[in-house]
Amino acid sequence: MAKNLLEQLREVTVVVADTGDIQAIETFKPQDATTNPSLITAAAQMPQYQDIVDGTLKGAREALGADSAPAQVVSLAFDRLAVSFGLKILEIIPGRVSTEVDARLSFDTDATIAKGRELIAQYEAAGISRERVLIKIAATWEGIQAAAVLEKEGIHCNLTLLFGLHQAIACAENGITLISPFVGRILDWYKKDTGRDSYPAAEDPGVLSVTEIYNYYKKFGYKTEVMGASFRNIGEITELAGSDLLTIAPSLLAELQATEGDLPRKLDPDHAATLSIQKIDVTKEVFDAMHKENRMATDKLAEGINGFTVALESLEKLLAERLATLEG
Repeated sequence: MAKNLLEQLREVTVVVADTGDIQAIETFKPQDATTNPSLITAAAQMPQYQDIVDGTLKGAREALGADSAPAQVVSLAFDRLAVSFGLKILEIIPGRVSTEVDARLSFDTDATIAKGRELIAQYEAAGISRERVLIKIAATWEGIQAAAVLEKEGIHCNLTLLFGLHQAIACAENGITLISPFVGRILDWYKKDTGRDSYPAAEDPGVLSVTEIYNYYKKFGYKTEVMGASFRNIGEITELAGSDLLTIAPSLLAELQATEGDLPRKLDPDHAATLSIQKIDVTKEVFDAMHKENRMATDKLAEGINGFTVALESLEKLLAERLATLEG
């Protein structure tokens, strides 16, 4: 019997579910799972996960005591909720879950380090090894430096909101475990900038960006894993077959599962090794210069941090309203 595209993809790439929806994770049985503030906020509003939200709020109230102000309870629950979802997800998947540091800390190295340690401490207090958790941090220069410190402590990181080769090289040179270059958001920017409605999958600017990063890493023997993220269609996914990992939304996992046909491997370390690629030493000055020259990366990094910040503020509001309901 012919294999569907999802089955074939699993043969060359680790498939990761990009969702906070636990039922979707149970359906597709990925190796790993990633979450972000937008996904956690969406999941927290689903009726089937009300018990996770309520349990986190009640636990925060118990920890702080009856006399604590609601704002303090909400703040603690907010810090714990992503881990609460992560713990549920880890009951289902065999691999790792990615849990994100507050996007509002993206330009504060010390605060990001402290938050990363705090998140790992929550997981370890619940009996989860730090080997099963990736701390997600925005790939600003400051975020990359924070991740470098955490990695030296055995806290593995996933650098997100990654749109340019300069970000990817800085991550690899700092020994980061994994990066999540964004495919669909790059496509969105180019469509808006050029006025084009679409690109063939092989010419998709997001696909080309991840391909360039993958080939650079494999050419120079970096251990940092490449996990393409933020897909708009299955063509982007099939063009990146062979990437170390791909994190895919449930709707696209379903489409891959329902589609038959041949899925050739497109990314391959042996091929990358034959390519003529110039090595770049990415100091902070080089990073800043390359970032400034890359209008797309500049725009999308700022937009992504802002978008996650808005989601976090929505989540805080949701928790405050739910606490008021629970406590009358």
